[in-house]
Amino acid sequence: MAKAIAQRGAKVHCFDRLVHPDPEFSVLQREAEGARGSLHYHHVDVRSRRVLDQIIADFVSKSGRIDGLVAASGVQRAKAAIDYTSQEVSELLHINYTGAFMPANAVARQMIRHRQGGSIVLVASMSGLIANKGLNCAVYNSSKVAVIQLARNLAIEWGRSGIRVNALCPGHIITPMVQQNLAEVPGLKQIWEHENMLGRLAAPEEFAGAIVFLLSEASSFMTGTSVVIDGGHTAW
Repeated sequence: MAKAIAQRGAKVHCFDRLVHPDPEFSVLQREAEGARGSLHYHHVDVRSRRVLDQIIADFVSKSGRIDGLVAASGVQRAKAAIDYTSQEVSELLHINYTGAFMPANAVARQMIRHRQGGSIVLVASMSGLIANKGLNCAVYNSSKVAVIQLARNLAIEWGRSGIRVNALCPGHIITPMVQQNLAEVPGLKQIWEHENMLGRLAAPEEFAGAIVFLLSEASSFMTGTSVVIDGGHTAW
């Protein structure tokens, strides 16, 4: 998604809790340099309002504006509901929900301060609309419901300031997180493929176009909604 945004000419700043990015990131940086945009990496805990405020304010002081945000933090824990501890619940919600809320909070504050508006996309999941067959993940699914509802409420609060907020709800994507789920649960890939109208899982690249659309003026009259891209999984 970051690559697709940079290729459209944006200066993209990526935040993650890893001290150093994956080696693939340097490859993407070089590719972005061939376009009009650029990619930058920052070691940040996206739950920290104080740190986010400082970094984002610094961006704006140098560039004069910030136009958009994609909040995509998320972790999964496949576990029977009766085995969860309160600490495990709090930790997962803190990453999946607070980790979306605080970046949106910090970005919106700068947009409102500079009277510019913009677009915020919260990455939720189709798991916020349904329960995942074959995988026990009650807390993860609940956190994604919260992100969908968060997008609606932020859209209400910030719409008159010219800030649009939408949620993206992907289906099952082959990411390292999902690959771990598939390794832990025999037959899970076959279950999910069977439940999908296209008979397969998605690749991350298949959501890049939707992100570019939601961040751009092409979606200028779109806010407070959820964009479901799931291969028909939830339409049965």
